Amino acid sequence: MPPSYVHVVTALRSAGCVFAEDEARLILTTARTPAELTAMVDRRAAGQPLEHVLGWAEFSGLRIAVEPGVFVPRRRTEFLVRQALALASEAPVVVDLCCGSGAVGAALVASLPGAELHAADIDPVAVRCARRNVGERGRVYEGDLFGPLPRGLRGRVGVLAANVPYVPTGEVGLLPPEARDHEPLVALDGGGDGLDVLRRVVAEAPGWLAPGGSLLVETSERQVDVAAEIFAAAGLIPRVKVSEDLHANVLIGHRNAPHPDRA
Repeated sequence: MPPSYVHVVTALRSAGCVFAEDEARLILTTARTPAELTAMVDRRAAGQPLEHVLGWAEFSGLRIAVEPGVFVPRRRTEFLVRQALALASEAPVVVDLCCGSGAVGAALVASLPGAELHAADIDPVAVRCARRNVGERGRVYEGDLFGPLPRGLRGRVGVLAANVPYVPTGEVGLLPPEARDHEPLVALDGGGDGLDVLRRVVAEAPGWLAPGGSLLVETSERQVDVAAEIFAAAGLIPRVKVSEDLHANVLIGHRNAPHPDRA
């Protein structure tokens, strides 16, 4: 017989799952066969992220496909999506860098039907996942940051969302086991101070942004002041948005539109 709800909850509690009841319901409603249910419970009890076990994560009202080994989109990143939507025109050119599963790009085009979406990630497994999530609503490229994007996008991007890794190298080992053991290091490790990838993105961003376009990144509270200085040094006007509820810090860098007399 397949495990019952009570047995699933007991197994998950024994494995240390804090929200065993909620997780049990999700696993029971996702599993298609008794054998799959047993395997899913065993994988979760062994410490695999719930989203990898289910094969999906909930993000901005969407069900985002997530394969094992792919970075799981965080709920706090929904705050970045909301900030991007507040800045977007009716039919913007949107770029999702370090896109992972493509969750940010998929959420943006779901609310911006006229958007032109381009996404990129260096991890081929993530790219495969992102192509599933983005589907026909955009294009997903494999490569390092701006490298694989079409050159014709330069100077046209209205919203540039870059959910870069920002954990300092020395602190990766302090992350919860679900992250450090099951998500790709390239999606977590931001270098010595956690801002190495951010610096690379900011250095190139002004050449890709349209006049009046914006770069949005997520960072930690302790990094945001230094990150804002990096934005300003590149000619972007920095602005910080904070969500206390989601423990999220989003740094927005605006590229000035040309003055009408100088256009």
